[in-house]
Amino acid sequence: MIRALWTAASGMEAQQLNVDVIANNLANVNTVGFKKSRVDFQDVMYQTLRSPGSPAARGVQVPTGIQVGLGTRPVATQKMFAQGDFTQTGNPLDMVIEGQGFFQVQRPDGTIGYTRDGSFKLDSQGRLVSSDGYVLQPELVIPNGAASVSIGTDGTVSVTLPGQSQPQEVGQIQLARFINPAGLKSEGRNLFSATAASGDPETGTPGLAGLGTIAQGFVEMSNVKVVEEMVNMIVAQRAYEINSKSIQTADQMLELSNNLRR
Repeated sequence: MIRALWTAASGMEAQQLNVDVIANNLANVNTVGFKKSRVDFQDVMYQTLRSPGSPAARGVQVPTGIQVGLGTRPVATQKMFAQGDFTQTGNPLDMVIEGQGFFQVQRPDGTIGYTRDGSFKLDSQGRLVSSDGYVLQPELVIPNGAASVSIGTDGTVSVTLPGQSQPQEVGQIQLARFINPAGLKSEGRNLFSATAASGDPETGTPGLAGLGTIAQGFVEMSNVKVVEEMVNMIVAQRAYEINSKSIQTADQMLELSNNLRR
């Protein structure tokens, strides 16, 4: 019965983490470029009271053993990189990646962050930057007074200057991809950073080498589905309640044992 208390307690702790992750998914339902997370669980060690195949008599083996599990534990919170819905904004600096890939931005410490958030803006120098002012890499500068900005599906950025009829190319957007994007580290601010698990980034032209293409005037919304997360919340809550009921039952059995009289 003491074992049951600790086993059920591990289940309650696991479901608490599950609810925390679901709550974070729901909180970011309107966050541009957000990717939902999923908690992966596994059972922990087993106490073996009788090993399968142990001898019961001469020439006789038991077909099954006696093993009692000691609970569960979370082993991963995995990012799900399924494509989110696209929303048309009409802003010429907004971009969405149709397929695999990440935009690259330079953080203040000089390191590169990776994001699916394509809501870019211009800074005082005409550079394309994120909402936090992180400069898009490779750096692109839009000339002052440009009448229009055009971004091709291959990332080519062209502008039309006053008095000119032909657009002028000012640079090309490069995307990065990872062999294991689930291994990226979430940094907040819609940014990810590379890790040993994700592998090194492979950069290239949009539309080539497995990279997605770019669509101008759209942003990618969160891939969180509210109904699905609400169902997951209900399942997690019921699992939490069931584990708490197991603790109550084990406690009642211990109480009966303590109250035995000769």
